[in-house]
Amino acid sequence: MSKRNSIVKALAEKFKIIDGSTGYRTNIYNNSFAKLKFWDETSDFPSIYVVAGSEAREYHPSNFTWGYLGVSLKIYCKGEDSQQLLEDLLEDVENVIDANRVLVYDETNGYETTEILVTSITTDEGLLAPYAIGEINLQVRYQIM
Repeated sequence: MSKRNSIVKALAEKFKIIDGSTGYRTNIYNNSFAKLKFWDETSDFPSIYVVAGSEAREYHPSNFTWGYLGVSLKIYCKGEDSQQLLEDLLEDVENVIDANRVLVYDETNGYETTEILVTSITTDEGLLAPYAIGEINLQVRYQIM
């Protein structure tokens, strides 16, 4: 499996910790997936879909290279107060990201990210009520061997 896919899968697994307990406001019922699905194809809410985007490389001497992977999180909620549900889930997702800035994505080889940063957060701003859609874009820095 590629490093890109491994990072996406590891992130999707980490979001499954959002279960409404231990400081989390939302229970996603394990609805976190390492693939892309659009809101109109989704039947289980709330859901988080994690996909890899573009990647940039930064080359240094001694065969050292940083990879900067863009990762997009599509977050879908549905309910009477869908915007509040979405805001709560966005906060929960940010808390998971903050707690896992260094993320082991391949235990066999000992690969881990160096840094995970939130670069943007956008929402549908209530246009799709009773649905709510959010997107968080991340920048994941990791060492390329």
